[in-house]
Amino acid sequence: MEMDLDRPVVDGKRDEDASFSEDIEMQQKEEDQKSDWDAEPPKKEEGEEPVSNDSGVQHEVAKEEIQSSLQSLQLEPKGKDKDVAATKQAEEEEEDDAKKKRHLNVVFIGHVDAGKSTIGGQILFMSGQVDDRTIQKYEKEAKDKSRESWYMAYIMDTNEEERVKGITVEVGRAHFETETTRFTILDAPGHKSYVPNMISGASQADVGVLVISARKGEFETGYERGGQTREHVQLAKTLGVSKLLVVVNKMDDPTVNWSKERYDEIESKMVPFLRSSGYNVKKDVIFLPISGLLGSNMKERVDKSVCPWWNGQCLFEALDALEVPLRDPKGSLRMPIIDKFKDMGTVVMGKIESGTVREGDNLLVMPNKAHVKVIGLHCDENKVKRAGPGENVRVKLSGIEEEDILSGFVLCSVDRPINSISEFDAQLQILELVDNAIFTAGYKAVLHIHSVVEECEIVELFEQIDPKTRKVLKKKALFVKNGAVVVCRIQVNNLICIENFSDFQQLGRFTLRTEGKTVAVGKVTRLPPAGRTTLSGAA
Repeated sequence: MEMDLDRPVVDGKRDEDASFSEDIEMQQKEEDQKSDWDAEPPKKEEGEEPVSNDSGVQHEVAKEEIQSSLQSLQLEPKGKDKDVAATKQAEEEEEDDAKKKRHLNVVFIGHVDAGKSTIGGQILFMSGQVDDRTIQKYEKEAKDKSRESWYMAYIMDTNEEERVKGITVEVGRAHFETETTRFTILDAPGHKSYVPNMISGASQADVGVLVISARKGEFETGYERGGQTREHVQLAKTLGVSKLLVVVNKMDDPTVNWSKERYDEIESKMVPFLRSSGYNVKKDVIFLPISGLLGSNMKERVDKSVCPWWNGQCLFEALDALEVPLRDPKGSLRMPIIDKFKDMGTVVMGKIESGTVREGDNLLVMPNKAHVKVIGLHCDENKVKRAGPGENVRVKLSGIEEEDILSGFVLCSVDRPINSISEFDAQLQILELVDNAIFTAGYKAVLHIHSVVEECEIVELFEQIDPKTRKVLKKKALFVKNGAVVVCRIQVNNLICIENFSDFQQLGRFTLRTEGKTVAVGKVTRLPPAGRTTLSGAA
């Protein structure tokens, strides 16, 4: 009798009361029994009494009894027992969650050269993730390149291009812990050429740290039109980064020297801009001064002899005080795939936005409808049995090849798969069109939604909405200009996996970019009916 490892599921999960190793052991025992019974009977020696029929009957009965008992050992719990097993598992998981530290994804954003990687490196050093010897090695490397002040950034900027240019290209990723929280740092590129990479980083974040350089001239460059400070703030808000720590860095610079006037000037310029980008400055934004290079006001509050006027929190205190966003571990599984690679099988990477992944789960990769099984799971660098929403994970899958997966595909539950569509309606806010272009049907741009990057076209404009009153200005707009809010229909060439903003915010908000600039931000308001990929002709 063959062992059934793909057992019936309990509440969408494989019952884990009998572990995998026990299953194998049971299978082995059964095969041993089989081989005993199925072996040819020993040949009768001359002069030996023939075996009676009674003995054969007993043989068959005994065989059936053993097989029956083996089978009963393999059976899943039924009815009440099944419910008890599921409840017990849920209780154990809740107990595990209570013991775990809370987890936050923090993205460092801001203009190139504001000091994001240096602050990230300093945080890792101060939280014991990097030892003195490594720091000394980086100091020497930086000195050899005549870049003494870059050594902390080397912790986050690991590839040679980044070290030579002194700019972050990819989204750096690192982990550190405080007393109450586990953090994943996402160090997003500040250079305008790498904004798509920054979008990828920010789309995984819960909290943003906007780094601003206080050095004379640097704040102004980042803040003026075309500077990355403005674009990053607008993108962060669109991508769901609802809480923002505004870190005024390089306060130790000779042009600043911990000047309260300079700090106040930066804050007074940033507040109206943050408000206009949709942030509630009183509730969701915290300002604080630091020196990333020296580590001042980061793990401990800055000394009064250095900065007599600062009475607020240091960076670690402010991070610890941030609230973790509400997440649903029991919801439909949604994990946008940001990367994939081969490692004794197919491994996908991403952040779980909703639901829980467990080893042994049968899941679906959309939009190619591939049925897969989870055969391994890593959270940060640790092997785990399950992971919940908000966690950055590596999931090893069977049933799919690495080349059949693209960034932007979504790992989801079989019973409630994500929509895969090529057309949707959205509410768009036009930020700044390139060369004062007119936004109308036929306008083409690049759509960024969670980890999807896809060329798109505006096929129809519907009503134009007043940005202040939110009332309809025009029932049928033919074109709109900068600052307008409009409802329109968007079409893409390939199938993409998205959700209505009202159902899954992280999978329903997006940006439109063209010629290296963000021209609009939006949210998905309507998808085709189930089983269809377009809205054309839909009621």
